[in-house]
Amino acid sequence: MSNCCQKKNRIVLKVGSSILVENEKVVLDRIQALCKLISDLSGKYEVILVSSGAVAAGYTEVALDKTVIHNKHALASLGQPLLMHTYHEEFSKYGLRCAQLLLGSVDFDSRSRTEHALATLDVLLSNNVIPIVNENDATGTKNAMFGDNDRMAAHVAYYFKADLLVILSDIEGYYDSNPRDNPDAKVLKYVDYIPEEALTEVASPNNAFATGGIVTKLKAAYFLMERGSRMFLTSGFDLSLIREYLLEGVHNKGTLFLPLRTISMQV
Repeated sequence: MSNCCQKKNRIVLKVGSSILVENEKVVLDRIQALCKLISDLSGKYEVILVSSGAVAAGYTEVALDKTVIHNKHALASLGQPLLMHTYHEEFSKYGLRCAQLLLGSVDFDSRSRTEHALATLDVLLSNNVIPIVNENDATGTKNAMFGDNDRMAAHVAYYFKADLLVILSDIEGYYDSNPRDNPDAKVLKYVDYIPEEALTEVASPNNAFATGGIVTKLKAAYFLMERGSRMFLTSGFDLSLIREYLLEGVHNKGTLFLPLRTISMQV
């Protein structure tokens, strides 16, 4: 069978504020590098992008107090079109188009809503359009929101039938101990079990615009692992690592979370 007839694997790339934002501004060259990566990947994969950064983009226009929830929602409303314009400009350099999907947890609680969203996404991908997903902060209520894009990305990957979720983070993977406390901490290459206590620690974001930390990433991984799916956690600053993994099959750094071990294997 010729390559043109082979079905592409579907992947979700999630990039957070810790990568896209610095000094309360969206960093253009990081978006440029991300769009170049996605352009390179698009020949082999169907790529769905889950992108943070709307609040930070809005903050560059109006400096509202982000600790006030309605201010944060307003900043997201202001920043989302600015962020999408930047993505549009950068993707167009590679002949790619992009589209926006704003979702909330309620969209995955209803089978009909999920199916409608999936049908829309399938049409976009079949026409070589890059779907860019973000949480619908402007209208979302506490009960209808994930609160962080890590867990939303896991739902996007599972319910939209992706083969792999990739989280591009400010860390190179999941360490065997806290690298901020232990300089000898090592990145685990493979993980097929997450202890319960690791999922219940207090989240510790490293960025004023971030809403998660390693705990939300572990929760995202666990959501997929217990459903037989995979997640890859790696650096969003050094995109050569994920490029090597996805295009060359080289796993130098980063953690691959595998489907959970059976109970008998955990004992």
